[in-house]
Amino acid sequence: MTNAKPKVGLVLTGLLLGMLLGALDQTIMATAMPTVIQQLGGLSLYSWVFSVYMLASTTSMPIFGKLADLYGRRRIYIVGMALFIGGSALCGLATNMTELIVFRGIQGIGAGALMPLAITILADIMPPERRAKMQGIFGAVFALSSIVGPAAGGFIVDRLSWNWIFYVNLPIGLAAIGIIAVALKENRTAGKRSIDWLGAVLLSGSIVSILLALVFGGGTGEASTSYGWGSMPVLGLFAAGAALLALFLWAETKAKEPILPLDMFRNRVITVSYAAGFLMNAAMFGAITYIPLYVQGVIGVSASLAGYILTPLMLSVVVSSIVSGRLLAKVPFRVLIAGGFAIMAVGFWLMSTMDVDTTKTTVVLYMIVAGLGMGPLLPAINTAAQEAADSRMRGVVTSSVQFFRSIGGTIGVSVLGALLSDRLNDGLSGLGAKLAHIPADKLAHMANPRLLTDKAAMAALPHEVVAELQRLFTGAVTGLFLAGAVIVAIGIVVSFFMGNAKLSRERHAERGSVPGASPGSAVREPDVAAKSAELV
Repeated sequence: MTNAKPKVGLVLTGLLLGMLLGALDQTIMATAMPTVIQQLGGLSLYSWVFSVYMLASTTSMPIFGKLADLYGRRRIYIVGMALFIGGSALCGLATNMTELIVFRGIQGIGAGALMPLAITILADIMPPERRAKMQGIFGAVFALSSIVGPAAGGFIVDRLSWNWIFYVNLPIGLAAIGIIAVALKENRTAGKRSIDWLGAVLLSGSIVSILLALVFGGGTGEASTSYGWGSMPVLGLFAAGAALLALFLWAETKAKEPILPLDMFRNRVITVSYAAGFLMNAAMFGAITYIPLYVQGVIGVSASLAGYILTPLMLSVVVSSIVSGRLLAKVPFRVLIAGGFAIMAVGFWLMSTMDVDTTKTTVVLYMIVAGLGMGPLLPAINTAAQEAADSRMRGVVTSSVQFFRSIGGTIGVSVLGALLSDRLNDGLSGLGAKLAHIPADKLAHMANPRLLTDKAAMAALPHEVVAELQRLFTGAVTGLFLAGAVIVAIGIVVSFFMGNAKLSRERHAERGSVPGASPGSAVREPDVAAKSAELV
């Protein structure tokens, strides 16, 4: 894709700025939202500020990936960044919650291009052994944003106003656009291109329907927008999503340039990469989302410290990601993927043994073990999928990895969140027998696990009620880690279906994607389906 002498350093700088924006925006909002609600109102719409961003970014990922393959990485990346910073500017100008939600949707659409296309461009300008190492640095950017984001959000709101959490995106985003526009050069042959508009509409409708069903059914919204899994709204959304998905698959068999080429699923390296990314995020986000609640409500750390409790896990992810990047050129992909899942399973099993007496230090050590397992998965899954695809499909294949990871995380949070609620409800239903000396009406008011995060409320509760609530909440949370360990164990099994595929410098050179090679000089590449026999 690149010219003979790509300005690699400048391109990487531009990509890292874009990655910083996308990652920081996910963490900086949390600390600013109470102030936003106070000024704009609309508390019942609180969760939609986050949900609409997730819906928009997940839906746009595969579409941007395909457009990048058709029209060039630089052009589509700049379009995505322009949408992101345009949405950011509009968010800063919002005068009510409805406007903010709509503008967050625009911002989310642009965000769907930032991560997938950054990894795709990285694959275009660097050989795979260096690419894997760079993904460790990209991981460090995400870890840094997770550490800095909450503090930065609080600082900006206190010193300036909540509007500036969006305005700060503008200079960084414009700098990224300028750098990519100048430093990233592409050679593309002219010709008429066909866009699969029908596939894009059907895929978007299917994804939005399914994700809305998960958001509503999983109880992740406000009370007014949450339903049971068996309710008609949720079942209707699932049915609509399934119907649209079936129509999408049919449409893709007829499209000249399908948004999601079905041929790529014949390659088991690519298919296993998608499955591994899905399972990794389902377990990771489904389980670790509740660690801050556990350490605050059971161990008793402050709310501010609970917000940073995941920092050791993220730092261990960065370390093991960098180390595994150096091993990618020496061992098959499945060794790192299966090994990462195995270490992750050990970490999750250790966390499933936590109880009300577990110390903060112990929790941190268990998280470090889990993080050491997550780290190798990130570069190995991305690189495996990219190596299995020819360069003409690298954009859609890379974006699809991120797409399946995002879907996995959403499903994990929703399903395991529902499991948490069920376990808590079962425990609370039996609380009356254990605390029979407390009047039922008073116990009903006190038996609320949410009170565990409110120190003043806990101080007003009888000690025995607090102890029972902590025991119930601990049992529910540790059950999630056990479920996560099972999901990760499935990932170990799935990874072995990848075969002995590994990095091949010779095949990389043959595809014409070694830096310095012009795309026009490469021999015509075999399609993904034909490559499957070679790679497995």
